[in-house]
Amino acid sequence: MTTVVKSLLRFWFILPIFLIIIVVQTGFGFNGADNAAAMPTVSATLRPTFTPTFTPTPTPTRTLPPSPTATPVIEATPTDTVEPTMEPLPTDTVSSPPTIAAQTIEPVTPTIEPSPPELLPLPTATETPIIEPTPIALAPGTSRVPILMYHYLSAPPFGADAIRTDLSVSPDLFDTHLAYLQEAGYESISFQQLAVALSRGEALPPKPVIITFDDGYRDSYENAFPVLQKYGYTATFFIFTQPIDTANVDFLSWDMVREMHQAGMEFGSHSHTHPDLRNRDVEFLLREIVTSKELIEQNIGEKIRAFAYPSGMYDETATRVVKSAGFWAAVTTQWGGHQSYDQRFTMPRVRIRGNDSSAMLAEKLRIVE
Repeated sequence: MTTVVKSLLRFWFILPIFLIIIVVQTGFGFNGADNAAAMPTVSATLRPTFTPTFTPTPTPTRTLPPSPTATPVIEATPTDTVEPTMEPLPTDTVSSPPTIAAQTIEPVTPTIEPSPPELLPLPTATETPIIEPTPIALAPGTSRVPILMYHYLSAPPFGADAIRTDLSVSPDLFDTHLAYLQEAGYESISFQQLAVALSRGEALPPKPVIITFDDGYRDSYENAFPVLQKYGYTATFFIFTQPIDTANVDFLSWDMVREMHQAGMEFGSHSHTHPDLRNRDVEFLLREIVTSKELIEQNIGEKIRAFAYPSGMYDETATRVVKSAGFWAAVTTQWGGHQSYDQRFTMPRVRIRGNDSSAMLAEKLRIVE
């Protein structure tokens, strides 16, 4: 016992340390219990296991079309039946060839004029510094200006058909015609004079007349030209230019054209190849009309202002192109002797036939007064 006490006394400092350890351990034990009671118990949350659910592929089921339900048919009574009214389809109107009849053609004034330089690569209408005549203070009514229409001025050849015979006036008969015109007081004028008179109201001679020859046959130079000079008259020669440009001996040459022009004769276009100008596109019309116009102008050195429709055939499109090309007037084969500004592109004429005597010419002029 004494030994134990002695040992304890020897190691007395160990006792406080031991007690401190006990106290510390005991304190920690209580605090740990309190903390354990205060803190919620965290239970491990297991990640749920997802079992993939496969959507079954629906098996297509055939849907049978519903059985048609019979619809009762109601019989319509005669009064319930409505007959559809069919509107008549419009029919195209084909221009009939002009005939010699005492009637007036009312031309349709175009609102849109084609421009030759834009529509045609070959050739183009040239600009003109002269302003087209415009109506200024015209007197009411129209001007009486008969336009005589000749073709061949030679005797028809042996075996000629009825058309050639009808269009042929002999030089001697033509001489009697001019003798009558001179005796009756008629003065020849040009289409430029007529256009200016109709548009600006300028005065014309008391008894004006325009003498025209269509096509440009060589007998115009050989027979008509000398007789015109004999009586001091001028005439307008409507020529189609292809046979002249290809030196066809049955037609005028450019040298003849220039000589006649320098002597005071007027020249106008009759197209290039003398086709029917109806129902043609604008490009075709420009080639025919403008080509002829430019060839004549190049050879005579001045603008031409008058056009004659080949065989008198024309339609509204042809009239528009003639106007757009710089012409001031155009003639047809329609019968008449009164001219107006509104109808300056569809002027009528007085046809002279192969057997018309000077007395018959006088009667025709009386009719168109």
